[in-house]
Amino acid sequence: MSTAPRIDIDPVAFWADPYPMLAKMRKEAPIAFVPQLGSTLLTSRDDISISEKQIDVFSSHQPAGLMNRLMGHNMMRKDGEAHQVERRAMFPTVSPKTVKAHWTALFQAHADRILDAIEPGRIDFMRDFALPFSGECLKSITGLTNIGYQDMDAWSQGMIEGIANYAGDPEVEARCHAATSGIDAAIDDILPVMREHPDQSILGVLLASGMPMESVRANVKLAISGGQNEPRKAIAGTVWALLTHPEQLDLIRRGEVTWLQAFEEYARWISPIGMSPRRIAKPWSIRDVAFETDERVFLMFGSANRDETHFERADEFDVRRDTTKSVAFGAGPHFCAGAFASRAMIADVALPTVFARAKQLEIVDDEKVRIGGWAFRGLQNLPVRFTRRAAV
Repeated sequence: MSTAPRIDIDPVAFWADPYPMLAKMRKEAPIAFVPQLGSTLLTSRDDISISEKQIDVFSSHQPAGLMNRLMGHNMMRKDGEAHQVERRAMFPTVSPKTVKAHWTALFQAHADRILDAIEPGRIDFMRDFALPFSGECLKSITGLTNIGYQDMDAWSQGMIEGIANYAGDPEVEARCHAATSGIDAAIDDILPVMREHPDQSILGVLLASGMPMESVRANVKLAISGGQNEPRKAIAGTVWALLTHPEQLDLIRRGEVTWLQAFEEYARWISPIGMSPRRIAKPWSIRDVAFETDERVFLMFGSANRDETHFERADEFDVRRDTTKSVAFGAGPHFCAGAFASRAMIADVALPTVFARAKQLEIVDDEKVRIGGWAFRGLQNLPVRFTRRAAV
């Protein structure tokens, strides 16, 4: 175990709002062992940015880790050339060129169809738009068009909860196993079609690359685990942030800032992916803290993105902010492979389309907006009153 000072947390309070405790750690012990999480946490932005690039020390390869055990050995849990080989195989699907030329038009079609089907009145924006939109986009990208968006969402949630199940809850693990079994069945079902008619989806390009089937399955599961949960929360969350900061929404409508700036600031402010685990690969020291081989550490992205030394008024949402030092998508070789697709889905399609087509979009006060999580954080719901503009 590291020589880092010990700091205890209340897991329930930390899930509800981790930021006060993370601020305390940054001030008093930026590297701290938290027994309730069984890990040493790095909370300063500089420590995280440097350490994430030192893959010979802070290794993503975690043979006994939850993700490997529950989802298979995917590229996120590989380093060096092993990681790059699988990343390059997936790149034709998520490259900026492919996103612009192929996926953005499909994203727009999904958004328009889902908005057309929403009955005017009180809705849960998370349930009625963000969730199905994210799910339909991910069906297209993964190639699993033989399932419903509800399956995609349930599988993503099951895996997300499973790989964050550091308390070892057997029911959570069982739901994760059910999710991965469902994905395997969907892959098996569509394989004959995909082999006969390969396309630009993740499944299509990975099969064409000659990647072993075990790795294909693991990387499709990886894409689903992050590609549904985080975008749906970021879409609903950015809408919520703008509706609760109307003066900033006005800046966008006047063209003074962009939808992308709003999304990037929300991703900094809330950090949908709040943590990334690492394994210490060899004895190492940072300042006065010594680490032992095979120790588990958490790089706390959610803390880095509110680090006062880099972000003035870090706890405030401000679309005018310079977010270049945000690590919302990572900071090293494991920078999110789907970042371009996420930006297109959210900033190029979802946000401008929703606000352009909404005659009325306002939060209702008959239900509290719920937000939670620290490893994966975001809104649980978003009750709004919504009516569309008349078609032109």
